[in-house]
Amino acid sequence: MTIGAQDANSGATPVREGYALDEAALTGWMQAHVPGFAGPLAIDQFKGGQSNPTYRLRSPTASYVLRRKPPGPILKGAHAIEREVQVITALEEVGFPVPHIYGLCEDESVIGTAFYVMNMVEGRVIWDATFPDVSRTARAAQFDAMNATMAQLHSVDTAPLEGFGKPGNYFARQISRWSRQYVEDEAAGRDPDMDWLVDWLAAHIPAGDESSVVHGDFRCDNMIFHPSEPRVLAVLDWELSTLGHPLADFSYHAMMYRMPPDIVAGLAGADLAALGIPSEEDYIAAYCARTGRAGIANWPFFMAFNFFRLAAIFHGIKGRVIRGTASSANARERAENFPRLARIARSSVD
Repeated sequence: MTIGAQDANSGATPVREGYALDEAALTGWMQAHVPGFAGPLAIDQFKGGQSNPTYRLRSPTASYVLRRKPPGPILKGAHAIEREVQVITALEEVGFPVPHIYGLCEDESVIGTAFYVMNMVEGRVIWDATFPDVSRTARAAQFDAMNATMAQLHSVDTAPLEGFGKPGNYFARQISRWSRQYVEDEAAGRDPDMDWLVDWLAAHIPAGDESSVVHGDFRCDNMIFHPSEPRVLAVLDWELSTLGHPLADFSYHAMMYRMPPDIVAGLAGADLAALGIPSEEDYIAAYCARTGRAGIANWPFFMAFNFFRLAAIFHGIKGRVIRGTASSANARERAENFPRLARIARSSVD
């Protein structure tokens, strides 16, 4: 991200126009579903949360987080907060670092859309992949904590999540899904690099298949780090999670090494050695060691696939900006970066 990304994205602001909640109805729901809750509520809106609006709820004795589907028309299959609740609940039961969910409300009469409430995990969210507020000597340990957390996720037994995702053919299904969402969102327009990638990726899927729980958007800004230790306290934003190929998930995370820092948390152009950050090669090797792999073949395909996938997500943000349903304060900036991501995706293999 650009200088000032931490300030630009951290914290909360007054609830933005069009995103107000019915405080009385929400207070009643909280009293019925959140043990120990007592009002009154103070509500503001987090700056982040591109897809599903996310709010900070404060009572006199505790703080909570609410995520909801956005108001207005939404694409089929998007904003799947019910899936978030399912996977977070299952992961909490096996000791993976996630928030605790108090409940899911699918009754739209309460605040106008489905929502869920979870506990507020206190810690640090890092929006700049160079970890500027961490000392040079401590950065490698922070990166190792991210690496270990991802390896832990990919080792979770998927049996409790049977039916959460379709088995096999993960890349084919993902390419089809994001290609379809890209093509169907006519308001956001078309892009020649995306059109090329839709065809190229489908024709160059590597052989072999694996299955694990995948997060789908595993970046440093979707984690809460311990205030002073190199430890991940909670992984957030599970909307894109499913059962899928672990290497798709890991390579998406490792995409930070090639990501321009003014788009999302990226390290492209950074002097990694001077910063005390492990190289891409060393980071991949650490994950392979933790997961029992000799290495990862077809890395250019994985990079093209993941930049394409993120480009498709940004294309969806562009559509929401046009329709007036974008929930994040920086949605317009994200929308403008969509063609850059498509260009990077294509250049990874073309």
